[in-house]
Amino acid sequence: MILEMKVPSPGESIKEVEIASWLVKDGDYVEKDQAIAEVDSDKATLELPAEASGIITLKAEEGDAVAVGAVVCLIDTSATKPNAVESQKNDVPKAEAQKKEEVKTAPVSEKTYAAQTPSPAAKKILDEKNIQPSDVVGSGKDGRITKDDAVNAVPSMGTPTGGNRGSERTKLSMLRRKVAERLVMAKNETAMLTTFNEVDMTAIYALREQYKEEFKTKHGLGLGFMSFFTKAVTRALQMYPDVNSMIDGQEKISYNFCDISVAVSGPKGLMVPVMRSAETLSFRGVEAEIKRLAIRARDGQITVDEMTGGTFTISNGGVFGSMLSTPIINPPQSGILGMHNVVERPIVKNGQIVIAPVMFVALSYDHRIIDGRESVGFLVAVKEALEKPEELLMDNNVKKSLEL
Repeated sequence: MILEMKVPSPGESIKEVEIASWLVKDGDYVEKDQAIAEVDSDKATLELPAEASGIITLKAEEGDAVAVGAVVCLIDTSATKPNAVESQKNDVPKAEAQKKEEVKTAPVSEKTYAAQTPSPAAKKILDEKNIQPSDVVGSGKDGRITKDDAVNAVPSMGTPTGGNRGSERTKLSMLRRKVAERLVMAKNETAMLTTFNEVDMTAIYALREQYKEEFKTKHGLGLGFMSFFTKAVTRALQMYPDVNSMIDGQEKISYNFCDISVAVSGPKGLMVPVMRSAETLSFRGVEAEIKRLAIRARDGQITVDEMTGGTFTISNGGVFGSMLSTPIINPPQSGILGMHNVVERPIVKNGQIVIAPVMFVALSYDHRIIDGRESVGFLVAVKEALEKPEELLMDNNVKKSLEL
């Protein structure tokens, strides 16, 4: 029986996917549920599992755009699994027969060229430009210099010619193309501004130092910065609901829940999974959810549903060493908070200059819907909560808040 495998729908709005890579070869025997391909949608990269066991015949090439519901491969379910031992025995006579056949029918070899040998037309152009063939990288067969290579060649002008000066052209994945499209759209279609502030992280450092081991022992999780920032953000969003809103045509949509998108780095690039109803999560709940989503993103298991529907985004560029940045809005959201690295800096406390761990934070927002008062007030509320976490985030009961 021949089974036709069709492209499943990764999400309601997705009509087309791209074959990122085949994980099997044409004619391979595959097992049911074995991952046979990676497919890119405009929101995520997903694995395509085999629907049955059998011999596979591929019907699409890597890089092909395939409509949802189209046939991408055939599986002959009546084929038996090849025996490895028999296969090895059969390989010897088959290889010998193939070798004899190749000797018998070997075609006349095509003419080869030494690398950087110019074609007659290319040689004429190089001579006119007074350029040596050794200074040109050929793109033709066997590295031969073509007419186009010669036309595009530029005289050295004394520039050192040592080292590898090659280049490579690769097609962007569908996910990367969609990210690029959305970033340009965010710049062109929003009135984006950024406001900045700094946070004295002394209180958070002290809490983490005092309770991180007990927290890890009790919950099996690290007590990181993200739980404090998420709690501070959800509190500020409830104080300034315009930041938790978005524009839809000529209407404003405001949400009474906080679905926080968290930017994480995955093998296919930046992904933004969502913590649903983050305002209801405890510190332990936030840390557990971030760990779960980060692992799924890293392993390529994140789904489209897990990356859609956020109302506000937190991006932590500090893990890569960023001191300050202007994060770009994740449309159709209206705001994004950028975290950065923590550096010991001199600050003034009670009239005295002291050294403290300080983080610069940035809020990029859509000025069409969020005014300066709301944007600055929101960021100040985040700053206040992070500098007074026991009072403003833990109701002066640290152990209860950390569930210790």
